[in-house]
Amino acid sequence: MPVAIDLSGKTALVTGASRGIGRATAEILAASGARVAVNYRREDGAAESFVKETRAAGGEALALAGDVGNPEEARQLVRDVVAAWGRLDYLVNNAGIWEEDEAGSGRDLDVWDRTFAVNVRGAHVVTDAAIPHLARERGAIVFVSSTAGQRGEARHSAYAASKGALISYTKSLATELGPRGIRVNCVAPGWVETDLTAAAFSDAETRAGIERTIPLGRAARPGDVAGTILFLLSDLARHVHGEVLNVNGGSVLVG
Repeated sequence: MPVAIDLSGKTALVTGASRGIGRATAEILAASGARVAVNYRREDGAAESFVKETRAAGGEALALAGDVGNPEEARQLVRDVVAAWGRLDYLVNNAGIWEEDEAGSGRDLDVWDRTFAVNVRGAHVVTDAAIPHLARERGAIVFVSSTAGQRGEARHSAYAASKGALISYTKSLATELGPRGIRVNCVAPGWVETDLTAAAFSDAETRAGIERTIPLGRAARPGDVAGTILFLLSDLARHVHGEVLNVNGGSVLVG
């Protein structure tokens, strides 16, 4: 018999939550009873629509503009959540960018700087601001990494390196924050059907080639990753700590 996950009374902040994995995560957390703050950088309409839909269903939600690549804006996200609801139980570090770079071109330094500013430093700044509140509530953190961080990705080495850094950061924080009552875990999705991958999936031949590399025969939907994040935040995973949970349909078999 299914076990319902009830997050009533809990508060969550999801970065990069206007679309894709972030949006699906916000939706499933809200459906489980949590108050959810969704961070966005540009797409205010999408974030506000989530807030409207959540409130119409009887839930509580906030839309928070902010570029996590800007340290002050990243810290402000946490301040805004605590000011609104007085607590923070869960943090999902999902905000990230994916840009192409080419080794040896001499033109990729800006891509590396932008990628690490958002994907790594941004996640660190938000996390650092959140830790005092999460410790008080004995909360949980989930980082969204990628299979690229486990095996690399040609022409996207900055992205792959940043996602690998999140895996190492997860393990470091798990050791440090466990004694403070904060659980820290990570998900590593493979191919997911989002706006970022729309161009690749729009070509039938390319899509077929991608799906042949996935033993389950299809790319993930955002909800597949969101459900895993919900589990890691919930008490069902209360003894799961410092883990990298792969959500890739079997395409990269690492443990």
